Amino acid sequence: MIQWKEEIIINKNIEDVWNLFRDKNIKRIMPKVEEHKLIEKKEHEVGAKHEQTYREGKRVETYIVETLAYEELVERKHKQIRFVIGKAFEVTLSFTLLQNSNTQTKFTYEGTNKGVNFVGRAMLKLGNEKSNYKVVEEFLHRVKNEAEN
Repeated sequence: MIQWKEEIIINKNIEDVWNLFRDKNIKRIMPKVEEHKLIEKKEHEVGAKHEQTYREGKRVETYIVETLAYEELVERKHKQIRFVIGKAFEVTLSFTLLQNSNTQTKFTYEGTNKGVNFVGRAMLKLGNEKSNYKVVEEFLHRVKNEAEN
């Protein structure tokens, strides 16, 4: 299993940053997501489900993303999701925003990626920890860049 928890300070108001995590803007911070459509409940509800299509090179995967937690307070925003990709990996992601000031937000990105079968577990063991960290860092900086520009 791979786990991470990383933080970055974004020089933008919490509402502006949170707006990037709404359904209509998800492709801005997750450009490999080709389609993201709500199929159950409302986007801001625990238990909401989205059908998501993701492209990695020539490979295209479609899977269901379930919202496990959703909190939208004035000074704190939080969303946790889970999905199984490729019938091999269960991914849980958590996005937490804390308002530092009117113009600054702390973004915490944490998650896990675990193999759900032998193939998935083997692939994670053979994977490169450095490249996994790079993916996490790229996501943090993409969110920061999209929010600040």
